[in-house]
Amino acid sequence: MKGYGSKNSRRLGRNWDFSSSNPALIMAIQGRLSLSSIAPKLYHPPKFSISTLHHFRSNGHLKFNLNFKTQVSKLFIKTPEPQSIRIRSPWNQITCLFTGIVEELGEVKELGYGDDGGFNLKVGAKVVLEDVKLGDSIAVNGTCLTVSEFDTESSEFSVGLAPETLRKTSLIELKPGSLVNLERALQPTTRMGGHFVQGHVDGTGEIVSLDPEGDSLWVKVKANPEILKYIVPKGFIAVDGTSLTVVDLFDNEECFNFMLVAYTQQKVVIPLKKVGQKVNLEVDILGKYVERLLSSGFLDSLKLHNKR
Repeated sequence: MKGYGSKNSRRLGRNWDFSSSNPALIMAIQGRLSLSSIAPKLYHPPKFSISTLHHFRSNGHLKFNLNFKTQVSKLFIKTPEPQSIRIRSPWNQITCLFTGIVEELGEVKELGYGDDGGFNLKVGAKVVLEDVKLGDSIAVNGTCLTVSEFDTESSEFSVGLAPETLRKTSLIELKPGSLVNLERALQPTTRMGGHFVQGHVDGTGEIVSLDPEGDSLWVKVKANPEILKYIVPKGFIAVDGTSLTVVDLFDNEECFNFMLVAYTQQKVVIPLKKVGQKVNLEVDILGKYVERLLSSGFLDSLKLHNKR
C-alpha cells in the first residue's frame, strides 16, 4: 500500500491516523487483515463514483478516482479504449462492377490536357447523370473512370485519364463528336443482365471485318495472343464495355467473332466503327482465376490429397 501516507489520509477520512499504533488497523492497511474485521466504528466502506471519471483515450495505465462509493477491491479499473471500425482497401480490391449492358450513348465534348496538367475527357450524357455524385464510377467504352466534375444543367460530366489508361485503351483515338458507350456501376438492386465486367481493360483489338447477315452484323476482331488465350467459344467478352457472346475462335488468325442483333446495333458504338479501328477488350475474369489456380500448383496438391 505504498503511496498512502499522511497526505492521503485526509481523503480516506480525517479521523484515520496512519501513524496509529492500532495493530489491526496497520495489518489491514498492509493487506494482511480485512478491514471488515475491524470494529464497525473504525471501518467505513469507501465510496466511488464511475460517473466522475473523465472520458479519455487509455494509454494502458490503470485509472481510478478517489471519490469513494464502493469497495477498495474495485478502486482500480482500466478505461476501455474507444473502438473504431477501419475499412482497409487492398490494392486489388474490386471497388466497382458493371454488367456490360450499355445504358446510353454519350458524346465526347472535349478531350485533352486541362489547366491542371491532367488529361481530361468531357462527355455529354443524360441517363448516367440522373443520380451522379462526385467520385462515382462510370464505364466509358468499357473503361472504369471516376467522375471528377459534372453539370446536370448542361448534361455533361468529366473524368481524368491516367497515362496507363491512354496506353491500354482506345480512348486516345476519341475526338469531339465521337460517341461512346456509357454504363453506371452496378448497384445491389440492379438486374444482372450481362456478365461481371470490372471496367479493367485488358488491351485493345482491331476490327478486321464487318459482315451483315440479314438484320444482324458479324464482327471479327484480331487480338493479342495474351488476350486470346482467355477467350473461348460461347464464352463472355466485353467489347467496348458491351457484354457479348463469342461465337467462334480462329487461333490461326488470332481472331474471334461475335454477332450483333438489330437492337444491339442501335444501342452501342461498335457498328459505327470501321475496319481497322480499335476496340477495348476485357476477358471474363473467371478465366484468369482458373489460370492462377492451375499455375499455383492447385491440381498437384489436390492429387496428393486424393492419394492419402
